Amino acid sequence: MRACTNLKLAGLILALITLAMPAISQEIAHGNGALELFDAEGMANAPDWVKVWIGIMIGTFLVGLGFAIKRVQARWVMGFIVAGFITMGVLTSGFGVPQISGFIALIHLIFWTPALVILLRQRTFLKGSTRFARWTGLITFVILFSFVFDIRDAAIYLDHVMGLGLLN
Repeated sequence: MRACTNLKLAGLILALITLAMPAISQEIAHGNGALELFDAEGMANAPDWVKVWIGIMIGTFLVGLGFAIKRVQARWVMGFIVAGFITMGVLTSGFGVPQISGFIALIHLIFWTPALVILLRQRTFLKGSTRFARWTGLITFVILFSFVFDIRDAAIYLDHVMGLGLLN
């Protein structure tokens, strides 16, 4: 029941973003700022620490796929992360939503929050020093650290596309 409600909320938010697309200007800089295109050129323009961080995230996700074969917790966590990537791909490629950093941050918040809840409820990272326990600690840190930037960027993005002007 709760998952259904979360999916409805996510659908509503994504629908609002799609409807608000005219509010996004055609001339968008390439970079990692909340209202910049984060494509190949945006990645090239990003600071080195952002590139390193993205490498750490990708590596952590890839390791998680290995654990997902035998661990239910990893399947759920990786399922939410993969669902976010797929949704972002469908919206950017299929519906033409620009791959703006704030939009990417919003996708992270929508899909990674349930994964974080699972990790924090089970706290496997506190139950020993197995490779899986260490991975759950690392992926928890990765999500939390990402959220430090994602919350701000998603708020700036939503403020912009909805034309609220609250964060100007």
